Amino acid sequence: MPKVSQEHMDARRRQIVDAARARFASHGFARTSMADIVTESGLSNGAIYRYFTSKDEIVVAVCEQGSEALPKALTAEAVAGFLEHVRARARETGHARLVAQIYAEASVSPQLAVVVRQQLAAMRAAVAELVPDRRKQHAEQIAEGFAAVCMSYSQQLAIRGDLDPAPFTAALMTIIDG
Repeated sequence: MPKVSQEHMDARRRQIVDAARARFASHGFARTSMADIVTESGLSNGAIYRYFTSKDEIVVAVCEQGSEALPKALTAEAVAGFLEHVRARARETGHARLVAQIYAEASVSPQLAVVVRQQLAAMRAAVAELVPDRRKQHAEQIAEGFAAVCMSYSQQLAIRGDLDPAPFTAALMTIIDG
């Protein structure tokens, strides 16, 4: 039997996670079965179970794979661009609905909660690094507020649909500028 390359294994794993992400975004975690993921991926049951032993493992993998591209600076233009990116992902891939589901599931899944807490901590740390020198003494508070407003925007996109990011940009700039 020929040996399968690591690249092939990584590609299959991504294929499964991408299929699960699409299905979760459109149908939710509770209304998605392993059979649905098999169908969505186009792979066999055996192929799926070679990489994941349960739907819960796939949910964690989906969460670990996702991350937002933070702004490169905490300027109004960069923050507006970041929120527009969040908005576009919500519109094009259902990402905001997926994030809402991940947060709900993390509230009852300790394994997933660990992943979400790590991602939020990384986001806050990255934002704190971008805080202008004149506001460095408030970097942790600014980062906490930034994360809270961004998550609120994402949650509202999931529920309300396409929203103009301008009010959220203004709120973030108020937090950043003090």
